[in-house]
Amino acid sequence: MERISAFQLFTLTIFLQIGTTVIFGFASPAGRDAWLAILISTILGMLVILLHTYLMELNPGLTLVEWFPAQLGRWLGMPLAWLYPLLFLYCIGRIFSDLKALIPATILPGTPPWFVVVTILIVIIYCVFSGIEVLARFTEYLLPVLFLLLAIEVILLFSSGLVDLKNMLPILGQGGGKVWRTVWPTDITQTFAETLTLAMIWPLVKSPEKIRKITIVATIVSGLTIALFSFMEVSVLGEDIVQRTVYPLYLLVKQITIADFLENLDALVALNMVVFAYIKVTIYFFAAVRSIQLLLNMNDGRSLIFPVALVTYFFGMTMSRNINEHLYIAIKIFPLYLWMPLVIILPIVLLIVTLIRKKWSNWQNKHLQKG
Repeated sequence: MERISAFQLFTLTIFLQIGTTVIFGFASPAGRDAWLAILISTILGMLVILLHTYLMELNPGLTLVEWFPAQLGRWLGMPLAWLYPLLFLYCIGRIFSDLKALIPATILPGTPPWFVVVTILIVIIYCVFSGIEVLARFTEYLLPVLFLLLAIEVILLFSSGLVDLKNMLPILGQGGGKVWRTVWPTDITQTFAETLTLAMIWPLVKSPEKIRKITIVATIVSGLTIALFSFMEVSVLGEDIVQRTVYPLYLLVKQITIADFLENLDALVALNMVVFAYIKVTIYFFAAVRSIQLLLNMNDGRSLIFPVALVTYFFGMTMSRNINEHLYIAIKIFPLYLWMPLVIILPIVLLIVTLIRKKWSNWQNKHLQKG
């Protein structure tokens, strides 16, 4: 059986949480208070993650799709468990839609969308065939490099004299309602609560007792990183531009100019965004294959890789007709009607049932011992 270290779980968690979040300007509907909405989402997201990790402890050695049959029985648990591989497949399609819009609009203008999706799929298939350990080692070495590049970008923005803190004022100038509407349900579900996907990987961690701590620390790092770039976007570009721009982080880095020499670094940040998105979609792909394998009781999931690739290619190419429709679904529809029931409501129900079953089992054992 493949195994990954605690630090590798840490890197996988950060890649999953940041992923495509920074591409479209996370929490941008909150305007200049986006950074505050992100910090609030991080705190609430940690509470959701505590729920998920508690369920993991109550179901030791089992993956996400195995929790439901174990606690609810085969007739009810299996249909509910099948909702998660379907969700993973849909999420892969959505990320492909992100990338097929991002890459031609930034680093490779004029590239056919189908070519973008097929190229990424080939790399994903190779990685999933190689196993989760290969992906984990890749993220282990890659994350420090990407964070170094992000830090350099922040330093260059300050060095360019572009940061204007007046753009951040007044804080909560329109009240807290705008911030809260951004936090709930979109920001919590699409970044931090989707960490539930890693429940398909948690049983593979060498030190299971460290999973909760590692995941919480990774969530804090992700939240602070996303909040920092949201702060930089508004302070440099201003609230109006950030809310109207499809790729605010890409536009932000384009502003860097030092002594008419160091400029045109937009390709670098676009490459960073593509790498984060690639790792995230690969994690989802692995979760989809592994969940279907477990639900079908198959010994090896490699035979599922190509069928999953075909399904996700179809989803990615037909998900939405244009970028505006894609973003509307991502902000208004997806979090409320898919993420919320599957990553928050169902886990809460499962936790209640699990605790009742555990209490009932303890009560029965006490009475049997007395008898």
